[in-house]
Amino acid sequence: MSDVEIIMQRAEQLCNARGVRLTPRRRLVLNGLVQSEKAVSAYELVSFCKERYEENIPAMSVYRILDFLEKHHLAHKLKLSNKYLVREGFGQNTEDSLLLICEKCGNAQETAIEAGVIADLHQTVMQAGFNLINPKLEINCLCGHCTTQAPEQHTPTK
Repeated sequence: MSDVEIIMQRAEQLCNARGVRLTPRRRLVLNGLVQSEKAVSAYELVSFCKERYEENIPAMSVYRILDFLEKHHLAHKLKLSNKYLVREGFGQNTEDSLLLICEKCGNAQETAIEAGVIADLHQTVMQAGFNLINPKLEINCLCGHCTTQAPEQHTPTK
């Protein structure tokens, strides 16, 4: 069984355990996220479904599906780029994660962050007179591949 099939099977099990359905269209969109291996926009997922499965899913439907996937902790929405990616902590509500986003190629990766870092962030925000609403951190950086490439050899996907 391929990694994609394992992830899709796990998503189905998580949805069943929560009493929600992973409908055929939700499966297609999640499959697009899994296969993309980077953060993608709703419109890129519309194109993926059309090209790969000859399924015309309206953009608004894809956005609703992405909201569903995010609500059930199957996907992350990257606020900085308005793109989505599959969660590493698939199905878990992990607030203490760090999302690293390559500015050049758009590759994105979720990585664990120590709970103490989030606690320190909370304290710093409170000392400044603010309340932390969403502790999910997104950091723009360069991936290892883009760091080693000459500027003219690697172009941004933005």
